[in-house]
Formats: sequence, structure tokens, C-alpha cells
Amino acid sequence: MKYLLIITIGVVFTSAMYSCTTEAESAEEITSENTLIPNEAMIVKGKYLVDIMGCNDCHSPKKMGPMGPEIIPELMLSGYPADRPVAPFDLSLTQKAISMMNSDLTAAAGPWGISFAGNLTPDATGLGNWTELQFKKALTEGKYKGMDNTRMLLPPMPWQNYIDLKESDIQAIFQYLQSIKPVKNIVPQPIPPLLSKL
Repeated sequence: MKYLLIITIGVVFTSAMYSCTTEAESAEEITSENTLIPNEAMIVKGKYLVDIMGCNDCHSPKKMGPMGPEIIPELMLSGYPADRPVAPFDLSLTQKAISMMNSDLTAAAGPWGISFAGNLTPDATGLGNWTELQFKKALTEGKYKGMDNTRMLLPPMPWQNYIDLKESDIQAIFQYLQSIKPVKNIVPQPIPPLLSKL
């Protein structure tokens, strides 16, 4: 009977120790997964949102391919290329309520003058030094560089469409943009209508 009691206590103690060890390992795995998987999931969600919201349409330089304009992968989301001359828009037409875009859609002309798509990569010339709060302000309030007391973002940037974006969507987009390849590209400043005589 004494031996049976000792064996029973030993089995219970061993089971308890195994259970604690297994729970501790499980807790470590869960903690590890919680720090990695949501971030990866957010990046995947952010890429999905960037793709369906058409961000590449204007912010990614393109070349003509067999099926039309194709994104240049190494310049994805880097905005209007700084080394490219400004397209010769006929701005007399823009004063008659006609808007135009250059061949790869990274520059647009209209009654506002000429605007250039911004660099959305995590380089210092793009969003590299931005906070998530700045990004939110730019995306949902149309503020240049996401700062108060700056000019409004110009057409064709459809920031008004994003006013009601969920916080989690903004976070996902920002995390995705911070995860892509940085591209050094200082986008030209907009050209006001009176100076737009190209």
C-alpha cells in the first residue's frame, strides 16, 4: 500500500510537471505566433488593399508591354521618376475642364496645374520617415506629408474616398508599404497652373 501511494504521487507529480512544461512551451509558441503571424497577416492584407484600391495605377512607373502598361517591378510604388522630363501637356485644354495624364499615369494635368504621384516606398525620399499617424492624415484628410498646415493633396489622388477607412485597414496598408523595397526617388513638386506653360 505504501509503495502504491509513492507510485501514485510520483505519477501525479510527473504528470503535473509534464503538463506545466507543455503549457509553458505552448504559451511560448502562442506568444511567438502572436508576435509574428498578425504582422505577416497585416502585410498580406495591406498588399491586398493597395492592389484593389488601385495605388499602383498612379504610384508605380510602367512600361508598355504586349497587354498594355506593365509595372516596372524595381520601381513599384516609387512615384513619378525624378529623372524623367515632364510630359508636354497641352495646358490650354486643361483650362477648358479637360484633364490629362502622362503615358504611365504617374503625372496628371488639370485646372490645378501638374501633379506628380508620390513615392510610397520606405526610402527617406518616400514614406521612410513617416509615422503611421502622418500616413493616416494624408490618406484620410488629404494633407501633404500628413502634416497640419500643409497644402491639400492634388488630383487625381482620391483621398476623399478613404475618409472612412477602418483603422485596421490603414495600419495594414502602412505596414505593407513599410515592408516593400525602398526606392530613392525625389518626386518633383507640383507645377501651379500659371507656371504650367509646357
